[in-house]
Amino acid sequence: GPELEVTSRTPHRESGQGVICGLQSVARKLYGVQFHPEVHLSDNGKAVLRNFLFGVAGCTGSYTLKSREETAIEYIREAVGDGTVLVLVSGGVDSAVCTALLNKAIGAERVHALHIDNGFMRHEESAKVKNALEAIGQRLIVCDASETFRQARSTIKGVETKMLHVTVDPEQKRKIIGDTFMRVAETEVRKLGLDPKAVFLAQGTLRPDLIESASHLASTKADAIKTHHNDTELVRQLRSSGRVIEPLKDYHKDEVRALGTSLGLPEDLVWRQPFPGPGLAIRILCAEEAFVDDKFEATNEALRHILAADDASNEDVTFVKYRRLVHETAAKLNLEGAIDTSAYRATLLPIKTVGVQGDGRTYSYAAAVFGPRDWSQLFVLAKLIPQILHNVNRVVYVFGEAHDEPVRDITPTYLEQPAVHQLQLADKVVNDSLFKHGLVAKLSQVPVILVPVHFGTPAAMHRSIVLRPFITTDFMTGVPAVPGVELPEAVLDEIVTGILETPGIQRVMYDLTSKPPGTTEWE
Repeated sequence: GPELEVTSRTPHRESGQGVICGLQSVARKLYGVQFHPEVHLSDNGKAVLRNFLFGVAGCTGSYTLKSREETAIEYIREAVGDGTVLVLVSGGVDSAVCTALLNKAIGAERVHALHIDNGFMRHEESAKVKNALEAIGQRLIVCDASETFRQARSTIKGVETKMLHVTVDPEQKRKIIGDTFMRVAETEVRKLGLDPKAVFLAQGTLRPDLIESASHLASTKADAIKTHHNDTELVRQLRSSGRVIEPLKDYHKDEVRALGTSLGLPEDLVWRQPFPGPGLAIRILCAEEAFVDDKFEATNEALRHILAADDASNEDVTFVKYRRLVHETAAKLNLEGAIDTSAYRATLLPIKTVGVQGDGRTYSYAAAVFGPRDWSQLFVLAKLIPQILHNVNRVVYVFGEAHDEPVRDITPTYLEQPAVHQLQLADKVVNDSLFKHGLVAKLSQVPVILVPVHFGTPAAMHRSIVLRPFITTDFMTGVPAVPGVELPEAVLDEIVTGILETPGIQRVMYDLTSKPPGTTEWE
């Protein structure tokens, strides 16, 4: 309307008038933005929020972390009344802090802490979880339900799924694990002598979890970027009946760590690397066959042209097209002068990985790059390639010799024990090195992913590992850790060498992709 003034636009090379991203009406004290100022990648985002809160809204800034703790405790007491609470402990930071809050709010005798081992935990993780929580005075019941999960099924839109151990679809895997988790929990409740229709379920769900699940508590617009294990249809039914409490639902990860410290949790628990509720099940990319669609060959050809050297004598139409796109995209991203693609080769990996563009989700290829370990050049390629090829969600660097032929085959992979054990061993190598070198607090998250790619050496156990060292403050956006900066190269070499000693692992790759377009996890 006429009272609204445009305060900012996105850049536009030709006209200088891009998309409106800021509006205001000073007279009416209305201010709006069409971006996310709260996320880590937004320049001056905190200043925008600070100016609004203190300059416009007149807030005083007197609300502290202690105030938030008291608010959460009050929420627990009001929700639970004189009832009891079952808290489902995964072993991660969120459920541990949730348990500590429950203890402080209503007393340990009314809190029943249950850990369900779904068979996809880290190496010896269940024992570590038990020891860590008992060290802070919390009795933990451990239920080994690995075989129950392995054979579990679920129903999606009236159709029964396959058993989990032969399911390859990532969303079905999450649904089966989420629903089975709740069914096992109800069985364990009965063993405890609690009434499953009366007991409250507590979860350490954070605000980013709800946003990524398109929860009505966080947003009514976001696509279901990820069907989060804490937000299955069954859990939503429990929430609507008032039987699920989520004391951390307004918190982000950095706030939860600070809260955990203030509650007296030990450092090794508070700074434990984030671990998804479904466990390693969503870090094993399952597939029966290679993903090769009708754009596979053309996209591989495009990758070759993108990484080629400029050649004025080459009049091939496709070559000219992609060399022009390289320079145009580099200029748009302010990368001109910083790019030298000719030392690298690349090929598509015939697997699907999840990514996010805006509020939407896509499943697309990963591009694997071979060549010298010039990280500045590699991160330029990671920005450039998805901008030109929209069916590429991720760019990874492959350690070792170049693979000259396109990768068109995979090792069929399911959630069976051999694959799970492979990933457990590789994941242990990574986490042992991070603890040994004091890097756990420096790196926000380091997912370790098993992918069914054998790079030309087919065999039953031949697969590869992807490292995803990630830096973020809000877990909604983020950037990969830069080797030599956040992650010492000597430590990275130690990790790669250790992983390659894992039986069957053929290659190790490093995810170079920011979020967006790549999500934190690969599924």
